[in-house]
Amino acid sequence: MNMSAGRRPNILLITSDQQRHDCYGFENPHIRTPHLDRLASQGTRFSACITPNLVCQPSRASILTGQLPLTHGVWDNGVDLDPALGEAGFAGTLARSGYQTAFIGKAHFSTWRTFAPTGTPEDRHSVDLYEGGWMGPYMGFEHAELSVLGHMFRSSEVKAPVVGHYENWFVRRGEGSETWRLWGSSLEPEIGAAQTWHSALPLAWHGTTWTTERAIDWLGHRDADKPFCMWVSYGDPHHPFDCPAPWSYLYDPADMPLPRHRIRDLDRRAWWHRASLESEPQMLHESQRNFRAKLSRMPDQTDAQLAAMTANYYGMISMIDDGVGRVLARLQDLGLDRDTLVVFTTDHGELLGNHGLYLKHPIPYEDLLRIGMIMRGPGVAEGGVVREPVSTLDLSPTFLDLAGVAPALIQQGTSLRPLAAGEHAPRDVAYSEWHVHPSRCGVPLKLRTVRTRTHKATFELESGAGELYDLVNDPEEMNDVFADPAYRGVRDELEQMMRARPGPVRDSLDPPIGMA
Repeated sequence: MNMSAGRRPNILLITSDQQRHDCYGFENPHIRTPHLDRLASQGTRFSACITPNLVCQPSRASILTGQLPLTHGVWDNGVDLDPALGEAGFAGTLARSGYQTAFIGKAHFSTWRTFAPTGTPEDRHSVDLYEGGWMGPYMGFEHAELSVLGHMFRSSEVKAPVVGHYENWFVRRGEGSETWRLWGSSLEPEIGAAQTWHSALPLAWHGTTWTTERAIDWLGHRDADKPFCMWVSYGDPHHPFDCPAPWSYLYDPADMPLPRHRIRDLDRRAWWHRASLESEPQMLHESQRNFRAKLSRMPDQTDAQLAAMTANYYGMISMIDDGVGRVLARLQDLGLDRDTLVVFTTDHGELLGNHGLYLKHPIPYEDLLRIGMIMRGPGVAEGGVVREPVSTLDLSPTFLDLAGVAPALIQQGTSLRPLAAGEHAPRDVAYSEWHVHPSRCGVPLKLRTVRTRTHKATFELESGAGELYDLVNDPEEMNDVFADPAYRGVRDELEQMMRARPGPVRDSLDPPIGMA
């Protein structure tokens, strides 16, 4: 697709939250994503893309800044991105070069469930600072409409006033507590799977619907004399799996594929697998410990429960796909599709029962580490599939490269422009890292993961332990060959790659100011 002469490309980044790499129609015949499939056929998809971190806040900060977590400092959830760094990310840099910038949906650059007021527009204690129609700027985006809560657990207590544009819009739909009641209410049949139900929430009130409609509205009212950069961020299919009708009934649980290996085999794994699942989160208050222990972990599920959970999860993704189709149709109606780079990706994956695990943990199986990424637009080859190891860390340098703008921050990613164009541009390795705070799962961990075309290794720096998988001969990651003498050369090579991590590591890391 060629761009009109003399124009810098518009940039439309669309993300979901916690979407597995195999939950696209072009990867999985059991799921329906016709709009994302069409986007991939018109452009290029990156089949070996990984996340820089396995949870939300660090990975989103990496997308914005182009830096790894131990460089930008958001080393776990509950640690806020420094606003000065956020404003120096791709959005602020593009805005200063003449782009109109906007953010719609779930940001999670800072923390909602804070221990004390922090003053950010995502902080539940700072609502009064953002009254009177505030709509940005935020983290370099001139215009911001935020969905802050995003995921409402049935056990959560939400007190007025609420923070977030979507949340304030949402509570005005009903009378009294009607909206919150419907959010947590289930339609028949009651599923019985953990954190899973057919939500009784009207479709028109759902966060996916709101995000789609606000993005469409902004496209129609932007300054047509400027190129734009908009990040549209959907909050699903993150748990709880509470898809609304009719999408929650789109898939029959009886038709759902289940992982072949859905029994925990912790005795065969690196020590921190068991420790992170069975240790008690180190939180000061009992309510906080219970939240972490119960809502970030799941009990073992029966096959019937896992099938119902999977069907609901798939429904959430198909609902997002429908929203993406509506946004792309609006882009085309406005005559902007020719000059717009469109990227669809997510922040991290979801275990969904594989290896007997659910949600996300400091266990970087491919289900969690590897994510989908699609790119379409000026200079992007049609029908391309890139198998080089890349990362969403590469998006910031890509956007700045295409706009012809120098970065304001050190970029630890590399522009995807040559690969997207179909050029031969080999990559050796992609990086992911997570210093896990003991408040999350009871044990402090310093994890560094490197992934090549053929292998993946994770090193726990404090204990010296690690794990290594041969992704060519063992794609289901059943055999950890870290201690296998036959793989000593591969292990040494990947360890050298890990220690050659590009860019600085912070001397000190800020403690969490909340939890998420």
